[in-house]
Amino acid sequence: MNILQHRALRGPNYYSRYQAIFMRLDIGELEERPSDTVPGIVGRLTTLMPSLQEHRCSVGRPGGFLERLERGTWAGHVVEHVAIELQNLIGFSVGYGKTIDSYETGIYNVIYRYRDEACGLAAGVEAVDLVTRLFNDDEIDLEAILDRLRQVRDDHMLGPSTASIVAAAVRRDIPSTRLSEDSSYIQLGHGHRQKRIQATVTCQTDLIGYSIADDKDWTKQILGDAGIPVPRGQVCSSFEEALEAARYIGYPVATKPLIGNHGRGVSTNIEDDHALREAFEIASHRNPSVIVEQYIHGEDHRLLVIDGKLVAAARRRPAHVVGDGVTSLQALVERENQDPRRGVGHENLLTQIQLDEQSERMLDQQNLTLQSVIPKDEIVYLKPTANLSTGGTATDVTDDVHPEVKYAAERIARLVGLDIIGIDLLAETLSRPLEEQSAGVVEVNAGPGFRMHISPTHGIGRDVGHHVVDMLFPDPESNARIPIVAVSGTNGKTTTVRLISHLLRQAGRNVGMACTGAIEIDNHVIMRGDYSGPQAANIVLREPTVETAVLEVARGGIMRRGLGFDECDVGVLLNIASDHLGEHDIHTLDELARCKTVVIDAVSKSGTAVLNADDPRVLAGQEWARGECIFFTMDPDSRPVRQHVREHGVAFTVHNERIVMRQGHVEAEVIPVVDVPITFEGHASFNVANALAASAAAYALGLSVADIQMGLRTFHPTPGQNPGRTNLIEAEGVKVLIDYGHNVPALEALSELVGRIPAGRRISVASAPGNRRDEDLFSLGTLLARMHDIVYIYETDSRGRPPGEAAGLLRDGAESVGGTSRVEIIMEEAQAVDRAFDEASQGDLLVLLIDDIAGAIERFRGRRFTPTHESGGEST
Repeated sequence: MNILQHRALRGPNYYSRYQAIFMRLDIGELEERPSDTVPGIVGRLTTLMPSLQEHRCSVGRPGGFLERLERGTWAGHVVEHVAIELQNLIGFSVGYGKTIDSYETGIYNVIYRYRDEACGLAAGVEAVDLVTRLFNDDEIDLEAILDRLRQVRDDHMLGPSTASIVAAAVRRDIPSTRLSEDSSYIQLGHGHRQKRIQATVTCQTDLIGYSIADDKDWTKQILGDAGIPVPRGQVCSSFEEALEAARYIGYPVATKPLIGNHGRGVSTNIEDDHALREAFEIASHRNPSVIVEQYIHGEDHRLLVIDGKLVAAARRRPAHVVGDGVTSLQALVERENQDPRRGVGHENLLTQIQLDEQSERMLDQQNLTLQSVIPKDEIVYLKPTANLSTGGTATDVTDDVHPEVKYAAERIARLVGLDIIGIDLLAETLSRPLEEQSAGVVEVNAGPGFRMHISPTHGIGRDVGHHVVDMLFPDPESNARIPIVAVSGTNGKTTTVRLISHLLRQAGRNVGMACTGAIEIDNHVIMRGDYSGPQAANIVLREPTVETAVLEVARGGIMRRGLGFDECDVGVLLNIASDHLGEHDIHTLDELARCKTVVIDAVSKSGTAVLNADDPRVLAGQEWARGECIFFTMDPDSRPVRQHVREHGVAFTVHNERIVMRQGHVEAEVIPVVDVPITFEGHASFNVANALAASAAAYALGLSVADIQMGLRTFHPTPGQNPGRTNLIEAEGVKVLIDYGHNVPALEALSELVGRIPAGRRISVASAPGNRRDEDLFSLGTLLARMHDIVYIYETDSRGRPPGEAAGLLRDGAESVGGTSRVEIIMEEAQAVDRAFDEASQGDLLVLLIDDIAGAIERFRGRRFTPTHESGGEST
């Protein structure tokens, strides 16, 4: 078997409303070997993966997939189920999948859910190899497969602290976005409502407070001045200074680097000068400035304060082993590290114990070696600090904290000035006030780890992540989302997106807009190019000033990567017409309609679908809509519209040459059609429809009729407001109409307007990408010739065809019309435009279906044209 394509669909897509992996799989010779022809395959697979018994498949009950396997199914279908189950076996709960025949024999589109993208993709690769071996009766090492997948999981998974915050956000329906694949830099929410975190440091974390926490001497000074018990100490830059400080303070002492974390370089219970020298060297490797301070007898505790409130407390004990009277210390450590809860770094609940120079010093103090046999029940501590990152353990003691200790912890957070703070306190117990016992705060931590609180070694786990989310998003009714408008259809998307954005901006909203042409933030172009896919959506939703996102959604982006967001507030579906058929296994208009209706399927339950009631395939999209529906129509008397309005649905339509809103018995006039500039006094009926769609979307977002009227009145078909979409300019008696019509339906709509513009001759410069079908290119050429007296054809993008082939098909279509039209191929766009300018005379109309709009306009305005061509046609 051969994987032809393999990618993640990051949001609603053609195959699923949820994120999924897409695999285009060539099963090769296995097309002739369905599962019922492979002896023993069911028994072998169920022995290997017994949990496949739970897969219902299309049968709809547990064991359904195995029944299908017994009756006979193809290898691609088996890959789907194995890829799903491999993810389940490494801890990701997924269940959805489907396998679809393609238009090519032996090639299947395999779809399955994922939780982690890297693991989902890796599971697909492993599934293909496993199923190949299964069908060929080769050896399969499932444990080795799972080990590889676990490694992928561990390499990509969020740490426990970050994961707890993200999980809490998900429970509140707050979207999360990983902003860096190799770190815990996360965005919660969208646009101007977003908040960002880096592990447990938030966008609200005070920089001064963070600096204080990072400097242990500064921390002690601030807390000591405020009456918080802290160990006496001194910052030293040489061993001689350290020796003097230790003798002044009195043994035992502790040493630590001035700046550091995770207990690295810390030594405790230092009782003589020799031990001090070793400890000083260990600390100075981490930082040249070393703190020597009073050693406080007591247990190590961590107090976690979030948003000024104590939310968790844990008693920590350093990495240790317990003797059994027969086993060596080395073997005890190895046995402890076999605990499945222990892993490398922060990947597991506990961390592997690594013996180092600090461990050696502690063993020397206890007159022990790694070969020593430890008496039964005797505890041997292997680290000077109780950090989980060095192998320590934690016991939850949140319910045992005395009110005075709680107050002290919350006061410390205020004194340091941190929104999230971990306080390391040495004390005999937390159940008595600090002044009644030997106690002292040894340091505080900005960005503290949550692992010991979420999953303590002993005691109750605490859901501390939700405290962070509640702090960042204090309004329980807010889900941190901004309104998203997604616009799809075959034609009119860009104009509608720009018009909706204009309506919203006129109403005072900051808009992030992405379309074919540009990304605009707050009316500023930040990127130019084709931004009608999920990448653009991500860029807009990351922007901190955006209050509403308006996004053009093209079929290519849907098929390649999905929408790029999980749901929208308004989904607009304009029309379904023949374009790009044959790509991405979409060959029919019904399949194209299913692709485009993804934007309707993605509308939230409280959102609105805006549907073109004049297009039967669009109207059928109602079945995918979960929220309200608003219709727009050029035919106010159509039966579906009248029924919708009677049932108190909203419809935008044209009545008595006015755009109106209807609902029940109410008809509210919005604006006369002639006052909407992009409609060319109603002659551009396609833009009347776009204006209706935009009005409906704006209404769904809460704009008033007056807001909509003002926006429609002030949006003009100029290169500044709607570049490349029905821009009509004139100089010295020559008119130029610039548009992006690139398929037959778009050109048919444009022909009505072209025919109504008075002109001597109509001259066109046009092209079409080579990824159209032959018959589409031929038809486009035919229509160009019917609309114009002269047609100049250029080639913008051959897209896999031999150079000149696409242009040749356009020419063949144009020449098939016959008559007086003149057709020429000029391969370069700029040369074709200049040739049209050279040909034009006063009174002519140039229709430019081009990409370089700015360049053409600049050259046009610098031209001088001859008087009316003596053989020019009659004006209309």
